[in-house]
Amino acid sequence: MSFIPHLILAGLIGIHCQIITVSRVSVKAGGSISIPCLYDQYYRNHVKYLCQGNDWLWCHIVVKTNQGKSSSGRFSISDDTNQRIFTVTINKITHKDTYFWCGVEIVSGADDGQYFQLSVTTGMSNLYVDQQEITAFKGRSVTINCHYKYSAGRKWCRLGSTCVRNQFGSIDGTAVTIDASVSNDFTVTMSKLRTESSGWYWCAAGDLQLPVNVTVKESPSTTMSPSTANKTKPRTSDITASVNNGKNIDAIEVAGSITAIEMCDPN
Repeated sequence: MSFIPHLILAGLIGIHCQIITVSRVSVKAGGSISIPCLYDQYYRNHVKYLCQGNDWLWCHIVVKTNQGKSSSGRFSISDDTNQRIFTVTINKITHKDTYFWCGVEIVSGADDGQYFQLSVTTGMSNLYVDQQEITAFKGRSVTINCHYKYSAGRKWCRLGSTCVRNQFGSIDGTAVTIDASVSNDFTVTMSKLRTESSGWYWCAAGDLQLPVNVTVKESPSTTMSPSTANKTKPRTSDITASVNNGKNIDAIEVAGSITAIEMCDPN
């Protein structure tokens, strides 16, 4: 993206594709954060990037998918073309790291971008989770604890899909339970996980969101040793049992607003 009047040109030719991300994320100074950017299927083979600055016209590109990492090492980017999500990671965050854009290069027109803001705190973040990357197992459950200071508008959402605001609900066929009985915490449990349950989610409190990436894998199994022989009637055959060895995993989440994806042809 060169310094061309993106918004003026976009108004002339029209922008039909979309990028969806969180809008405002609380993060502690010195820490790291990963931000997912969901894009339209027509952007699958396009170059994506992270742009820093309040103004889309004059923001500065800090890392691109055909680059991998920034020269400073503070910024990195990866692109999952199957899920149509590119993820940007910002390390060693400072109070100057406030305004960013998820960007997509458009060769024959204006680049497309979606804005997000970091709310950088000196002490504990106003909304945080224990970890952003969670691994869970098919058929099992996963629990995510969202810690917050301000409780207005608590919800659990999937990027590009729907949100659950009440105690019980579901997202794309996965059951969701929210427990808000503990002060300054709400716990999200996703049950009977499927492979399709994998993806980026976020918990929200007020105008803050925090994204969490849930990866669902096949449940591991182990083979038990043969049973010992019965003292009165010795067995003549070994018995092998296979048991699932899964366990619940604590997680974290994020919140934001959802917008439907439109079909488009960016050329």
